[in-house]
Amino acid sequence: MARYIDASCKLCRREKQKLFLKGTKCFSEKCPLDRRNYPPGQHGQSRRQKVSEYGIQLREKQKIRRMYGMAEMQFRNYFEKALHQTGKTGELLIKMLERRFDNVVYRLGFAPSRKTARQMILHGHFLINGKQCNIPSLLLSGGDVIQVEEKSKKLDVIHNSMKRMKDSAMLPWLSLDKANLNGTFLQIPERADIPLPANEQLVVELYSK
Repeated sequence: MARYIDASCKLCRREKQKLFLKGTKCFSEKCPLDRRNYPPGQHGQSRRQKVSEYGIQLREKQKIRRMYGMAEMQFRNYFEKALHQTGKTGELLIKMLERRFDNVVYRLGFAPSRKTARQMILHGHFLINGKQCNIPSLLLSGGDVIQVEEKSKKLDVIHNSMKRMKDSAMLPWLSLDKANLNGTFLQIPERADIPLPANEQLVVELYSK
């Protein structure tokens, strides 16, 4: 599977929006988007002509895909699964992405970014319902409990990330026990509760062409 190895900040600049791919850097003065709010490359600052309807749809799809850190084929597979379920395809797609193990670890504040969460899961730093799981793409169900492995509870990356988590910022479908470093995926969220600044309907229109 193809892997993106260039600077993550270029992706934010390309979408002209913070995708929070670098964790703490995204909240600091070092964020390149705050200093160079235009696409990378030699034509980044050029005043281009009007963007086509296809271009708008493509940019929205790329934004969501990059935000969750997935390759094109993987993202397309999620769309196909949502397409064959009952309900609004776009909303079902976003709900499915929010159920991913790496996303939930990030949302709970155990990791500063989804990329870091994915790496930590692969290295066996988390348990699901008391059992070790190293599959970042695993879809969680209501009631699943995510715990930090006992030997990993002293990791600086976890504690530094947790310091930025405010109780008021916790999402309604998650609960967090900071003292014991565990959290619960209470239920599949409603689209209105998901803080994702994107229009998933444009993705549906793009793939429907």
